[in-house]
Amino acid sequence: MEITTRLEFDAGHRIPNHKSQCRNLHGHRYVIEITLGGDIISNEKISEDGMVMDFSDVKRIARESVVDVWDHAFLVYKNDAVILDFLNTLPDHKTVIFDTVPTAENMAAEAFRILKGQYHDTYGNHLNLVRVRLYETPNSWADAIA
Repeated sequence: MEITTRLEFDAGHRIPNHKSQCRNLHGHRYVIEITLGGDIISNEKISEDGMVMDFSDVKRIARESVVDVWDHAFLVYKNDAVILDFLNTLPDHKTVIFDTVPTAENMAAEAFRILKGQYHDTYGNHLNLVRVRLYETPNSWADAIA
């Protein structure tokens, strides 16, 4: 069985060497979908009976690990020195430095890497992270899969 939940956040970025407008500073209303796989829990004595995982727990973990960290931040590539230098002049600015250029593909891969270790098979139902889908726009997204 697979379950999916979705969260939204706003962030800015740029693709430094992009051939068109994306090389400029801009932002998106990102949507992230987390898909988990596992067996349905069958234990009448627990709250999670009949679930793969409680959606509220799936969302809480995603918020704490990724969404709240990236929300209203500027996501910047570690070698984008011009922008890093500029952001460092802003007091208390929320900046997240990426080892890779913050494209939708790299962001999905990074979110998957972060979240993979956060969802634990607490009830022996073979719980695992199957996919992280990151929408950069309503019509464009990237999937990071196991």
